[in-house]
Amino acid sequence: MSDSHFDRVVKLGTMLPETSESTWYGTPSLKVKGKGFVRMKEKMDGVLVVTVPIGLKEALIEAEPEKYFETPHYAGWPAMLVRLDAISDDELQRRLECAWLEKAPRKLATGYNNMIEGEK
Repeated sequence: MSDSHFDRVVKLGTMLPETSESTWYGTPSLKVKGKGFVRMKEKMDGVLVVTVPIGLKEALIEAEPEKYFETPHYAGWPAMLVRLDAISDDELQRRLECAWLEKAPRKLATGYNNMIEGEK
């Protein structure tokens, strides 16, 4: 597994509040308050597992299958696979933020959203 792929995820993902590096299912991951929201996919170099609402997952996979996909294991689950070589840092940051919001405690997520809205 390429360390540079996960280094990129860490660089972008640890900008989010209360995020820490960890492991999840034996692979490098990021967690918010102990809950995993992204992890590297075992046996698939350069592929990230990202939590995502199912409706958004379906739309992204349909619109950009070169970036987003799923295996039968993830069908029907709120997670998708991301080819890190095919995604820009800006788009990866958005996917990480979305995944973080899915797993962050409500109070933390609300505070983060309020901070972002205040910056606009």
